[in-house]
Amino acid sequence: MEHFIWNVNPNILELGPLQLRWYGLLFVGSFFLGLMILQWIYKRENRDPVVLDNLLIYIMVGAVLGARLMHCLAYEPGFYLSNPLEILKVWKGGLASHGGLLGVLVALYVFAKRYQESYLWLLSRVAIPGALTAAFVRFGNLFNSEILGLPSDKPWAIIFQKVDMIPRHPVQLYEAFSYLLLVVILVTIYHKSAPLFATRILPGVFLIYMFIMRFMLEYTKTRQANYATDLPFTTGQMLSIPFILVGIVWIIWAFRSSKKDIEKA
Repeated sequence: MEHFIWNVNPNILELGPLQLRWYGLLFVGSFFLGLMILQWIYKRENRDPVVLDNLLIYIMVGAVLGARLMHCLAYEPGFYLSNPLEILKVWKGGLASHGGLLGVLVALYVFAKRYQESYLWLLSRVAIPGALTAAFVRFGNLFNSEILGLPSDKPWAIIFQKVDMIPRHPVQLYEAFSYLLLVVILVTIYHKSAPLFATRILPGVFLIYMFIMRFMLEYTKTRQANYATDLPFTTGQMLSIPFILVGIVWIIWAFRSSKKDIEKA
């Protein structure tokens, strides 16, 4: 069986030591597409979109710092604790989505306090472009030939020639398309639900869907952490479990709160 061979140059442009990479273009591009989504949301809800440029900066800084620290401390702690200056070298790669989400949560809290916005309202609306960014990051991983899947004989398996000649699950695409589906789900809920219910339910849907998918797709990935534990789960799965539990509790709270509102009406 012949398999598709992936051998794309991760660099779009090289000018001496400077490189423009597909990963960076997709990562940054997703934030600007997300900004357009938020502009639509703000206008739809009669809010002033003038603050969105500042919100974008907060989110980008929070996402990068959180993702970098989580990668360094959860996936390669031995190396980075021995070489702490390497943590600053983000351009070498190494970002963890779980940490990126935590960083965004903190950044949104700081933003909400400074600009007197509702933190819950922000969380619910930012969930939509957040899912889009997650998808674009996985497309970037594909261009980098990283976060590889396990060997597979499936007809859709891909050979990452820059790594080896073994057909593998294209797990980057599995995740990317599952997150794009999440964008559709979130937009549908947002568009068809009452504003207050959307505010309550969207973060829970985001957490449950994204991290259940992440947990399940870990079974098709090669090991990413440079250490092993006695637990039957990968590092990515263990980091996903708390988010899934929070999402379940959040969904329950959202429905109970809405039920109480109906009873009071």
